[in-house]
Amino acid sequence: MSKITNFEVALYNKEVRRLVEDGSRHRHLTDDWAETHYIVVSASDEHEARIKIGAKYPEHNGFVIEQVVPAQDDH
Repeated sequence: MSKITNFEVALYNKEVRRLVEDGSRHRHLTDDWAETHYIVVSASDEHEARIKIGAKYPEHNGFVIEQVVPAQDDH
């Protein structure tokens, strides 16, 4: 059994980024999705973290994962 680890995933939405650059707005997402968001997800490895994030923020909806790294412990 694999140990569960928190991973920090950096992602943005390429459709929102393009629209904001053109001075437009996305119909469903806020403009802040043009910038990188950092989301923590618990998973057994980086691959599983990507799968979990991809299920919630799918590539076919314009989401781009920039980086997946082990989350830094706040302690």
